[in-house]
Amino acid sequence: MEAPTRLSEAGWAAAWAYGVRAVVDLRNAEECEPDWVGRPVGMTVVRAPLDPVGSPFYEHWTKLDGLSSPLHYPALLAEHPELVIAAVRAVARAEPGCVVFHCAGGKDRTGLLALVLLALAGAEADEIVADYLLTYERMKPRYVEMGARDQLTAVRELVAGHGTTVEASLTATIGSLAMPSFLLGNGLSEADLTALQARFT
Repeated sequence: MEAPTRLSEAGWAAAWAYGVRAVVDLRNAEECEPDWVGRPVGMTVVRAPLDPVGSPFYEHWTKLDGLSSPLHYPALLAEHPELVIAAVRAVARAEPGCVVFHCAGGKDRTGLLALVLLALAGAEADEIVADYLLTYERMKPRYVEMGARDQLTAVRELVAGHGTTVEASLTATIGSLAMPSFLLGNGLSEADLTALQARFT
């Protein structure tokens, strides 16, 4: 989802009633804005930034795809797995109840963490791809409000310029992830893995 800073009191009340007790924020500190209204007492927030600002990876990929397509996912997983593990660990260790995770736009960093968690949960590649694409449909009203062009069209054009498709890029990333070996091999503990898997049941 996009940053929940825009939620109203009714929106937060609905989230609480649904069972949400923790929020994992994937944005960097400089992106964070004040909430429109206060969050419910008892709602915990954990920050787990997924963009390695200032790194060679960041400098390269902001020029190549603006970190706005699935093209950079394999490189981030390979070069900065510690950031992904930190985000996964935050979900595993969150308060009992539902966990919401988000970035600024709700499709790139959020999409990567969703991909990793869904792969661990045993979802098929086509299901994960469909989940990623659904974000663009759900975000259309927000793009219209911002006066931005259709983002899925923009991303498809960007990815096509690199000789592939959104679907093929995502499928390749999913196929390269050996679960749970990727998580355990990059520092996630067995206890955190067990806690994470318990959330899927």
